[in-house]
Amino acid sequence: MPRMLISGASRGIGLELARQFIAGGWEVIGTARTPETATDLASLGARVLPLEVTDPQSIEALVQALDGQAIDVLIANAGIAINLLAGPSEVGRAEFLKVIRTNTFAPFALARALKPNLLAGELRICCAMSSLMSSVAANDWGTQYSYRASKTGLNAVWSALAREWRPEGITCTLLRPGMVATDMTEGRGIKVEDSVAGMKRVVEGLSMADAGRIIGYDGLDVAW
Repeated sequence: MPRMLISGASRGIGLELARQFIAGGWEVIGTARTPETATDLASLGARVLPLEVTDPQSIEALVQALDGQAIDVLIANAGIAINLLAGPSEVGRAEFLKVIRTNTFAPFALARALKPNLLAGELRICCAMSSLMSSVAANDWGTQYSYRASKTGLNAVWSALAREWRPEGITCTLLRPGMVATDMTEGRGIKVEDSVAGMKRVVEGLSMADAGRIIGYDGLDVAW
């Protein structure tokens, strides 16, 4: 049975990823900032572990809890968005850096910490959540300054990891869930079940040839 670790799995996209992959025969480890409240995740049969993705000590505790266990697929899903409609003069330094810390550095820190676990797995797939907002080419309406910067930065980080880890057999690929109706989008967008069903098909079809790609839930590449 292949094993997957999903960060930020207590609600929204992460919870639905856990639901669909468990239904598909996968073993799922889901992380949550407060595992005791992640009852929906636990009820699916996932192993729930604590993780605050921006805290290095929390990441190290996760590494210790896993104790070298093989992970076939990592999905660094945890992320935030703050004040998406803010104009340039309304974007504060503290919130900007918080979004970068959570959406850009945290997935990188988690991936490098769990690299030995990925190497111990058979599939060796390392994914993170990108966005159409990451695309410089597709930005024709502005706004979403901190979120765009965080996801564009994530693209650059994952592209570098894809090249560096390819010789070791690790496939680093970015996923685009689309605008999904979750708490983050205030219920606007496509159904989370539809987005996740598409991403599940993408993940299960990944190979080394997909390293460095940004692939949407619809199977289409996102322009850089």
